[in-house]
Amino acid sequence: MAELRTDRLVLRRWRDSDLEPWAAMNADAEVREHLGDLLTREQSDASVAHFLAEFDRRGYGWWAVEVRATGEFIGFAGLDEVEDDTPFTGVEIGWRLARSAWGQGYATEAALAVLAYGFDTLDLPEILAMTTATNLRSQAVMRRIGMTRVPDGDFDDLTAPDGPLRPNVVFRVSRGAKV
Repeated sequence: MAELRTDRLVLRRWRDSDLEPWAAMNADAEVREHLGDLLTREQSDASVAHFLAEFDRRGYGWWAVEVRATGEFIGFAGLDEVEDDTPFTGVEIGWRLARSAWGQGYATEAALAVLAYGFDTLDLPEILAMTTATNLRSQAVMRRIGMTRVPDGDFDDLTAPDGPLRPNVVFRVSRGAKV
């Protein structure tokens, strides 16, 4: 598993010590506001096992993100294949940070490192992102990393209950785009 480094962050393989803070993030209603139900500790731990298996299988996935200066685990960032029930195919970028890490530019910094890896190492022609229409913070990160909204790609996530989690917006960026 490749490790990515930025000025302030390390994107790395998940460790057992990440499980507790990851579970706390997944039990935080504000962190999960645009994602759906809170996760139990068992569900949270299972997600990490899945992330590691997928990374080992295809060579990319969701990295654990830590602050270089302190070693503190603050969330994840990475790439994933678009789910089968999505109305398009491709590779998506994403991130999720603990509330204590919000507003410090970490999501943008991690996402830029992930984009560089996707384009330079994986040779992807395009990377997309999607989020709920109400998730304005993530949409702002998408714009900061050079992504453009593609309104004709917007869709309703039929796996989500009726309500604010169903309408999703789509952003894309192609290799060589200016950030």
